[in-house]
Amino acid sequence: MRPITQEIGHFLVAVTFLTRLPTPSDLNHSEGRLARATRYFSLVGTLIGVIAGGVFFAASQFLAPPVAAGLALATGLLVTGALHEDGLADTFDGLGGGRDAEHALEIMRDSRIGAYGTLALIVSLGLRWMALSALGPIDGLIALVVAHAVSRALLPPILMSTGYARSQGLALSVAGGVRGGEVLVAGLLALAVALIAGVQAGLIASAAAILAGGVLLIQTLRKLRGYTGDTLGAIQQVAEIAALIALGALLA
Repeated sequence: MRPITQEIGHFLVAVTFLTRLPTPSDLNHSEGRLARATRYFSLVGTLIGVIAGGVFFAASQFLAPPVAAGLALATGLLVTGALHEDGLADTFDGLGGGRDAEHALEIMRDSRIGAYGTLALIVSLGLRWMALSALGPIDGLIALVVAHAVSRALLPPILMSTGYARSQGLALSVAGGVRGGEVLVAGLLALAVALIAGVQAGLIASAAAILAGGVLLIQTLRKLRGYTGDTLGAIQQVAEIAALIALGALLA
């Protein structure tokens, strides 16, 4: 397989892994392919941000900022199938209600949502909605692209450096297979995207995302002694929130 075709395949696998967007049905989803695909997580985040940001930009021409922000967030939820929001709710239910690692993981397996998860979703959507509502059409588009890209760039280093907390699960398919090359590519792509907000704003937003995601990662490792697909989604969410808040303050 030619290198460019192979890389396109990796990118499409990442799209399949992180979104509900249509991709070819004959893609190779082997464990090695999934691990290599993580290098494009931030690029997939960019794609999600462009779609949601495009809706925000278009809606802002005719509607009030809060309505445009709500439509943009709803678009992001549709594109991803609320994958990360589901992880956020499950993670906070587990961390908030679990007596120990085993009990927390049991709670996170439950399809029902509890009080901690409900509150986490309300806060997540509320903060993103308010931060985006403060921005104009162009700045809102930029903020969504940057926040989605940077927040997903945090996932490959977690996959590479920490252990999996369960004996089975979707994220187990890439556990231990991610290498430094994937982390480097994902990080460089995210940095390039972040700089479209300006050097200062891009770096501050990236730092805010890393700090917020790092704090939650520490808490999950203390409680669960590893990551799960749910905790990866939760980390992406808090990183996205932090980046949007930072950009909302800097670009408004």
